[in-house]
Amino acid sequence: MPGLTRRTFIVAVGTAGALSLFGCAGKTRNATKAKVVVIGGGYGGATAAKYLKIFDPSLEVTLIEKKTGYLSCPGSNAVLAGWHELEWLRRSHDSLHEDHGVRLVRGKAVGIDAKRRIVRLKDGAELPYDRLILAPGIDFRWGAIEGYDEAASRIAPHAWKAGPQTTLLRNQLEAMRDGGVVLITAPANPYRCPPGPYERASLIAHYLNHHKPKSKVLILDAKTQFSKQALFLKGWQTLYPGMVEWISAGQEGSIERIDAQRRIVFTEFNEHRSDVLNVVPPQKAGTLAQESGLADESGWCPIDPHSFASTLQPHIHVIGDACVATPMPKSAFAANSQAKVCAAAVVGLLRDREPGPPSLINHCYSFLAPDYAISITGVYEYSGREGQLVATSTGETPMDADRRREAKFADSWRINIAADTFK
Repeated sequence: MPGLTRRTFIVAVGTAGALSLFGCAGKTRNATKAKVVVIGGGYGGATAAKYLKIFDPSLEVTLIEKKTGYLSCPGSNAVLAGWHELEWLRRSHDSLHEDHGVRLVRGKAVGIDAKRRIVRLKDGAELPYDRLILAPGIDFRWGAIEGYDEAASRIAPHAWKAGPQTTLLRNQLEAMRDGGVVLITAPANPYRCPPGPYERASLIAHYLNHHKPKSKVLILDAKTQFSKQALFLKGWQTLYPGMVEWISAGQEGSIERIDAQRRIVFTEFNEHRSDVLNVVPPQKAGTLAQESGLADESGWCPIDPHSFASTLQPHIHVIGDACVATPMPKSAFAANSQAKVCAAAVVGLLRDREPGPPSLINHCYSFLAPDYAISITGVYEYSGREGQLVATSTGETPMDADRRREAKFADSWRINIAADTFK
């Protein structure tokens, strides 16, 4: 295909799969503008708002986001490594309004009245909708690990939401003595960005290798295996021999307790002391989803994969990290892909057309050094026999692949996914 770049691939794959759900774009059936409200301006919500207007310019699309500048979680590990400052992660929603006609509301959604189809804001305003798309991200299961709550995170940061926690962890790394131990705890599945803790360990090791070479990175894992495991293990052996150690739940048992003040992690069979403690806690769907009856006992939001419509509340769709889209991971690329399918389905439903079978894609890059990256890909379709999405194709970076070339692709992906989402 002449002129195909990684950006046009991201756009083309998602758009083609979404358009197949309802045919060519056009106006909704109502003479008055149909109202679609999107809550959450991350990779899922921003993409949904943009593509709703692309698929049907006649829609009245409102994006509710409390922050004037969204801080991207993808790339935050590079900030921890000192490659960039925090502002490098900031993404603007201005183009969604100026170039696509999305109405931006700066405020916090505090309630959803599903019967009346109204979103309530903290300032008392109410926004009506015909369809609502919720992209609330994640929240933490505070107290799931004894000794680790929100107060403890101000001592032992999670840094799993980009912002002040990212800065706190970076400052702790910079202040740590040479010869110190950085301890990272990784949770059981599911959680946001499955390869994230291991990319973080890699990039922290890169920083330590250059500035505090006597130090060590220790990963205590609640799992017995993890995403791209063989590729990460090979990379650590090649780049940081003896510096990164991974200890699985099979070796140590579960993490039983954390003493954040003394930076000690207690497992079933041992205890581990550290100089910097980074706890990635167990997670669940964002607070608004929990309070609005959109999450089940798992803590996540069940959906119909054809349209990402909630199976618990009518006329509401949930995308991104908060939804149950097994076997898709909780990643920015997955959220972007889901948002396009959801936007197309919403346009179709507003025309009384049932959405067809979805086709989605995910591609996750992980850096181990500035010129060393690896990736994993998945293609997902709906299986009527299983009643859920299934992976129809998967793949990882080959063990003998050119890691420098993959790093260039990863840099390009970050630029292009941001442009496809926010521009």
